Amino acid sequence: MALARVGSSLEAYAGMLAYAGDIHNHCDISYGHGSIEEAYVNARLQLDFASVTGHASWHDMPDHPSHVREYHSRGFAHLRDEWDRVQEVTESVHEDGQFVTLLSFEWHSMQYGDHCIYYKSGQGPLAPASARSLEQLRRVLRKLKRSGLDALAIPHHIGYKSGRRGINWETYSEEFSPVVEMLSMHGCGESDVAPRPYLHTMGPRDTASTAQYGLHLGRIFGFIGSTDHHSAHPGSHGYGRAMVWADELTRDGIWNALRARRTYAATGDRIMVATSVNGFPMGAAILSNGKREIAIDVMGGDAIDYVELVRNGEVIARTSPAGTGDEDFDGVLSVTVGWGEIGVKTAWDVELEVLGGRITAVEPRLHGNDVVAPSNSIEGKCSFSAWRQIDDHRLVFSTETRGNPTVMTDATQQLALHVTGDDHTVLLGKFNGVEMRHSIAELLQGSRAGYTGGFLSGGILIHRASPRSSRQVQLELLDSGTGGPRDWYYVRVRQHNDQYAWSSPTWVDSQAR
Repeated sequence: MALARVGSSLEAYAGMLAYAGDIHNHCDISYGHGSIEEAYVNARLQLDFASVTGHASWHDMPDHPSHVREYHSRGFAHLRDEWDRVQEVTESVHEDGQFVTLLSFEWHSMQYGDHCIYYKSGQGPLAPASARSLEQLRRVLRKLKRSGLDALAIPHHIGYKSGRRGINWETYSEEFSPVVEMLSMHGCGESDVAPRPYLHTMGPRDTASTAQYGLHLGRIFGFIGSTDHHSAHPGSHGYGRAMVWADELTRDGIWNALRARRTYAATGDRIMVATSVNGFPMGAAILSNGKREIAIDVMGGDAIDYVELVRNGEVIARTSPAGTGDEDFDGVLSVTVGWGEIGVKTAWDVELEVLGGRITAVEPRLHGNDVVAPSNSIEGKCSFSAWRQIDDHRLVFSTETRGNPTVMTDATQQLALHVTGDDHTVLLGKFNGVEMRHSIAELLQGSRAGYTGGFLSGGILIHRASPRSSRQVQLELLDSGTGGPRDWYYVRVRQHNDQYAWSSPTWVDSQAR
């Protein structure tokens, strides 16, 4: 397998690659669907690192609704019974240089907001979950750190109202929380007007719980995404990815990137985002009484709509790809399968071949069984996709779809091929025996659709080709700042396919604080 792992030309990221992970997702080890073994099989299809999270405790859980209290309590007890096996599986699938795992559990709180606890290991105690306050939790984690086991406590679905499991900025500390999970299937907590609004049963987002509000308060934290998926499918496309800049794909490499806030949040596509201020990478806190030399380097997973530079919550620069013609093709050819009748299963057997060109990397964009309420039932297995690259020209892919449950919910399955070639290069696809053949010259003009049979049969889409010139943005500028004691900068990226990314901020103090 050749997963797409991209570097940046910015000096601040020399020797690093952008790795994709999902460190907050669930399965039946507490409450949810599918086994932890299925979860890690799914994770390895499209991620570089992952943690499968168990729901562990809720010290201030309301008595009502009673059915919610009951299934949470059953889930917590089940995780206690499963904890030895969770550790065993987490450790067994870890492989430095190939796939990194971390052990985790979730600590719920109305008062302090939910936190996921991570160990820099595949083994660790569940006992900290019994903490009755955030400060008590931190004391336990400090004791573990002194004994040699480092831990993180990362807030998630931050945008819910404080006191209703949203973040509590008054009790936030960066000690164990260098980053916050700003994005998940709950929505995006960047601001109250950010894309991906909160539509979960838990309610809307509140301005005072958003990331921008916390930054205005002077809090320092980076951004990540994760799915919070509940059907054993880490990285289910479109719900959130934790992207990190690391010098190696090891626990040390991933952990050090999280600690240093060299992280960014992405919805699903492997969008490469690199920023530097005065030569420092995202997540840095620096001093400067003069101009700020800002550099931005973005390589999209598809055609970029715009890249914005945000300073103190306001957009101060916005740009799009130059769109100059490419002499040869070095870009992305994407194929999607799905559609058809809602709830009717279609099993897909796909063969892809690039004629007169070469596949340089593969970027799977796969969905799991995307249920909102973990108590809902689902049908079938939770691990049902597989892909294999045969050589530089050929790939086989199998999966399942059951239609899109609403006209606003994407339940299709997609593979993006990073390809080099020219106008005459041809993508040949066989989809359940239906053959489609199109040249890059044709696909640069637009997408092509097909079907496996009659009306309401499974649909096929070969997307518009995305050359490098449509996916790349590089920008350098000087900024004098606002004249205040501190400014913070981050980058927001939007692609035409409605996939986003947000870099972690960089903080610039005009004097030592």
